[in-house]
Amino acid sequence: MAQYAILIFDNAEAGDYTPEQQAASQRHADDLVDSGAMIAAYALRSADTATSLRGDVVTDGPFIDSKEVIAGVCVIEAPDLDAALDLARRNPAVQWGRGGVEVRPVAGGIAPIAR
Repeated sequence: MAQYAILIFDNAEAGDYTPEQQAASQRHADDLVDSGAMIAAYALRSADTATSLRGDVVTDGPFIDSKEVIAGVCVIEAPDLDAALDLARRNPAVQWGRGGVEVRPVAGGIAPIAR
């Protein structure tokens, strides 16, 4: 089965999720786990904690200055792009009007290494 990365975008100025939004996000994650599609998921700290590298230059903040920033990422398995889009469409971030999601096929990866 193919793997897809779902990049979750949010409006950087919108602030933290409300308790209701946090609960909706958790329900969506639980649904992905229960369906067997979830491979991994990570929420990211706010963009103001980012450090970017460009050649030898290190700067504070995200790589691109934008109203929307990547708030999290998950990797799912789905039989095809249409199925991946269906799963991504259920992400509450799509309905809140604060951001959205981007779905990309995963070209390759490295499984976690036990140390």
